[in-house]
Amino acid sequence: MKENRWVEWKESVSSGFLKTVSAFANFGTGKIVFGVKDDGSVKGISNPDKTCLDIENRINDSIEPKPDFSFTINRNTNVITLEVKEGEFKPYFYKGKAYRRSDTASVVVDQIELKRLILMGENLSFEELPSEKQDLTFAVFSETVKQKLKIENFSEDILKTFGFYTKKGELNHAAALFADDNLFPGIDIVKFGSTISEILDRMTLEKRSILEEYRQAIQMFEKYYQYEIIEGIERKIVERIPLAAFREALANAIVHRVWDIASHIRIAMYPDRIEIYSPGGLPVGISEKEYLQGYISRLRNPIVANVFFRLQLIEMFGTGIRRINDCYAKYDRKPIFNVSENNICVILPVTDGKKELNSDEAFILETLSSGIRLSSSEVVLKTGFAKNKVVRLLNSLLAKNYIQKIGNGRGTKYGV
Repeated sequence: MKENRWVEWKESVSSGFLKTVSAFANFGTGKIVFGVKDDGSVKGISNPDKTCLDIENRINDSIEPKPDFSFTINRNTNVITLEVKEGEFKPYFYKGKAYRRSDTASVVVDQIELKRLILMGENLSFEELPSEKQDLTFAVFSETVKQKLKIENFSEDILKTFGFYTKKGELNHAAALFADDNLFPGIDIVKFGSTISEILDRMTLEKRSILEEYRQAIQMFEKYYQYEIIEGIERKIVERIPLAAFREALANAIVHRVWDIASHIRIAMYPDRIEIYSPGGLPVGISEKEYLQGYISRLRNPIVANVFFRLQLIEMFGTGIRRINDCYAKYDRKPIFNVSENNICVILPVTDGKKELNSDEAFILETLSSGIRLSSSEVVLKTGFAKNKVVRLLNSLLAKNYIQKIGNGRGTKYGV
């Protein structure tokens, strides 16, 4: 076993281990192993029984409130293992400060994390706190509920059913997130050309219902990653990235992000992929392995998650990763999931194998994307490009399989 986020080695007993006791009690059960050097070699502890009593007294005298812990002694090596359980009465302080684990170190939590710990100790989440705005309207939410759940009369009782009120009868943060106007950050979407210096489109969605933000993000996806082809007499929509995978990744970013920091969900759209960044990293108590396996035992925003589930925007809790992977089952390129301490990034690659476009090619494609068919001369008029340039760009788009050529000679037209 190596030293990691949940295991710490100590060659001897010093006061520094108490920071780690605080960290494990606050953020997840862990072990402190005494009698092991930093390089992993075993030294042992002389008189381990007396040392256990000393460790216990230090914890009882220094950690407030008292955490739940236990000892085991390896009699062959005289190595002591102190297991500290994650506690119910957070936060757990050492010398007036609460700690968390950062890789193999124990560091002081910041003010935002401390507030979260206090809420956890009270068995509350941020979304349950009263909203700063109480004069909230729910036109978008009402319309969605009527459509999805076939409810004719929308009333205050429905808001209560969805958990939008505190025990004191105030609208909470979850309610504000679904309200038509609120104070929360939302989604920042950027469509890049062939390089990050080429910004073809940008949309910042904020301070509105997260349902509306969700819909507009889907619309921007459809604009750039779907196109129509004609097969016989039928029009067929082709997805460069599976829409179901994008919907799932976007919904999960909304449902599982932290909402107590002023940071947007970021969606970076590239010619060959989409990257979706969700602020906040993993919920407390969930490892990266559990996340990737679809095991979500603790929802960060249970009210928001329940609303998305009841409105059929997500499936069963914890199945998002598996559903995204299923969307790519028949393709060679697979989605990538990157987890860091401060965010989760889902990367969805394109599946049609088309080559990247430069900004001029993207402009021509957008000119043709409305479904109309244009001659090269008409493209010249609409874009302002020179004739030779338009012909070159059209031929490049044909070669990359983005557009089709219809007819011959002077009657030649081009369409998506």
